Amino acid sequence: MKDRKNGYIYYDYHKKTEKEEISDTAWTSVFHWLYGIVGFLFVLFIVFVLFFKVVEVDGESMSPTLNDNDKLLIYTMNYTPKQGDIVVISADDEQTLIKRIVATENQTVEVDYKTGKVIVDGMAIDEKYVTEMSEPEDNEISYPYTVPEDCVFVMGDNRNESRDSRSKVIKAVEEYRIVGKAITRLIPFSDGNIYE
Repeated sequence: MKDRKNGYIYYDYHKKTEKEEISDTAWTSVFHWLYGIVGFLFVLFIVFVLFFKVVEVDGESMSPTLNDNDKLLIYTMNYTPKQGDIVVISADDEQTLIKRIVATENQTVEVDYKTGKVIVDGMAIDEKYVTEMSEPEDNEISYPYTVPEDCVFVMGDNRNESRDSRSKVIKAVEEYRIVGKAITRLIPFSDGNIYE
């Protein structure tokens, strides 16, 4: 652009044409969008790392609800144990167990092997997820069993293929050992609902 001042022609090399200004505005807009998307993805990543975890099922102790090699999304922050929840537990050998909470602290548990029912606080619980009657284990705890403070009583859905709180070796599990609650199945995705 040129301006005439005092008989001299001055060229303003910094003044942009309308076309250049439109182009700069477009690039600024694209930059702001990209910046926003990257920021959103970063926040999403931090939230995922802090609150969630992906774990793989190892074995058939939760069959038919969960199968070997299924991938689960679990929630890990400020979880309060509830009866019926499927949880991931850290074991002493640095492996993880995936079991269902049958009873929480101060509840009394009994297993009636004649009827196949699990009785909590005197009432049989509805277990649609169990497909066969339980058989007594060797080295099993004595019933009725009262769950200690800050502990949970866990069992696998596949009762005859599960080492769980019925065993004198495992017994009730301390709440601090619960890594998190299983929310959904990621793989295979078609079977996402694990609480049907």
